[in-house]
Amino acid sequence: MFGKERRDLEFSEYVASRRSRLVGTAYLLCGDRHQAEDLVQTALAKLYVAWPRVRRSDGEDAYVRRILVNAGIDASRRPWRREHTSDQLPEYPADEGLGLEDRDELIAALSTLAPGQRRVIVLRYWLGLSVEEVATDLQITPGTVKSQSSKALQNLRHQLIPELAALTEEH
Repeated sequence: MFGKERRDLEFSEYVASRRSRLVGTAYLLCGDRHQAEDLVQTALAKLYVAWPRVRRSDGEDAYVRRILVNAGIDASRRPWRREHTSDQLPEYPADEGLGLEDRDELIAALSTLAPGQRRVIVLRYWLGLSVEEVATDLQITPGTVKSQSSKALQNLRHQLIPELAALTEEH
C-alpha cells in the first residue's frame, strides 16, 4: 500500500471510530443538530489536510476538538449565517445514562449558559477532559476553567434541581 492510500485508510478508520462522538460533542457545543454536522465536516476537512503532521504527533483527538471549538465560536460570531431554530427539539436516540425527558431538560439547561461556560462544561464533563486539557483546548488558564465550571454548574443545578434554587433563595 502506497503513502496516500495508507494515509486515506488511516484517516477513514479514524473518522469511522470517532464520528458519532464528534457529532455529539458538536451538538452539545452549539445546540443545533444541523450546525453540529457542519462543524464536524469543517473539522474533518481541516484534519484531513493536516493528517500526516497530526498523526505523527498522536494528537488527532486534541486537534479535532480544537477545530470544533473554534468553528463553533466562528459560527456564533456570524449571526447573519445562523438559521432560526425551532422551540421543538427533534427526537434522537436517548443517551444510555439519561431518559428522553432528562436529556431534553439537560440540553435546554445547557443552552442557557454563556458560550464560554457551555464549552467548558462540554469539554470537561461530556468528554471527561482534565482542567489542564480544557485550558489548552480553549486557550484559557486553568483558573478560568475552574471558575467557569463552578459558575456553570451552579447555574445548571438551579435549573435542574428546583428545590435547590428554592433553598438558596430563602437564605
